[in-house]
Amino acid sequence: MHLFKDLTRLAAGLGGIALSMAVAGQALAQELPFLGEPHDGGMNFQTPATSIAEETLWIDTAVLYLITGITLLVCVLVAWVIIFHNRRANPTPARFTHNSPLEVVWTIVPIFILIAIGSFTVPALFRSQIMPEADVTIKVTGYQWYWGYEYVDHGVEFSSYLLQRDELAEFGYEPRHYLLATDTQVVVPVGQNVVMQVTGSDVIHSWALPAFGVKQDAVPGRLAQLWFNVDPPGIYFGQCSELCGNGHAYMPIVVRAVPEADYIAWLQEQGATNLAAAPGYDATVQLAAASE
Repeated sequence: MHLFKDLTRLAAGLGGIALSMAVAGQALAQELPFLGEPHDGGMNFQTPATSIAEETLWIDTAVLYLITGITLLVCVLVAWVIIFHNRRANPTPARFTHNSPLEVVWTIVPIFILIAIGSFTVPALFRSQIMPEADVTIKVTGYQWYWGYEYVDHGVEFSSYLLQRDELAEFGYEPRHYLLATDTQVVVPVGQNVVMQVTGSDVIHSWALPAFGVKQDAVPGRLAQLWFNVDPPGIYFGQCSELCGNGHAYMPIVVRAVPEADYIAWLQEQGATNLAAAPGYDATVQLAAASE
């Protein structure tokens, strides 16, 4: 794995960028909390960090309560039939075969239940699929087996590789982050609309981040999109969610959400162009001038 990583970096011509990103990642990984990560014995979604994830969690909980009520009702009806209409309790059964009012009820009620579910799931689907005006645009490409990122407006490009166990501490991670941590991190500003343009270079991959409530297949020859707006600063983990080959389990995703000033400082560190297009750039420049 080490040899493959080194050869691929060399072939991509990104050695210098990867090195500078690695140093920055090592420092900042220790300063921010690890928010979006799995937990042993966890039975629910990760704590939502975006409006999309919050809405997804709310819908899941609402539907769970609904289907729980339906299941309990069916169980009560089945128990009632078993107890009061068995051969011993009811030796002479009724001979009718239809009950029109009951048939009307069990036809109409499910329709209203589906309408109720659709009334909040369909708008949520549209909100997640209609792209807002982007404050940050990042193109992500899935490779066998790592991710490549390009900040479209700033000319910043790098690749992101899995860290081995013996590399975790060097980059500011803990042992539990094995198979989750990468040598570079996707840096985004909090409170801003980030649009990810997702594609694949070889086979179908899938860029997914549970705490953000986003998942988009990376299909070769196609450019799909997803968006998110992160609330709390922190480090969030995701993984490729499409079975893309024998290296599928080794394509983690790490997103570092930082305040606007830190995001602009990171862009400057990476030698970004067109910094004036970065969100919060004017405010950051004014604040720096005032502090002088």
